[in-house]
Amino acid sequence: MCLGIPGKVLSITERDELPMGRVEFGGIVKEVCMAYVPEAEVGDYVLVHVGFAISRIDEQEAQEIFQYIEQIGELSELADAEPEAFQSLQDVSGGGPT
Repeated sequence: MCLGIPGKVLSITERDELPMGRVEFGGIVKEVCMAYVPEAEVGDYVLVHVGFAISRIDEQEAQEIFQYIEQIGELSELADAEPEAFQSLQDVSGGGPT
């Protein structure tokens, strides 16, 4: 099973002739390759899989995905490892562990 995580694009730059973005995942910021979504802009939500933004999604879809992840227990595992990050994800998703 592949899991894509939604994140909000904070900035886009170019590195080694590839568009790279700083993307926030509920308080955690990572650099991801934006080559597959050249239409994405700062402020957009993207679905990220293994370091690559693979599609642009709207904010409502991002919220729904956070809820699905929460339902399958993925966020509770993250809470054990990084409680502050989990709280940020709860704030974004609007819920807590089930």
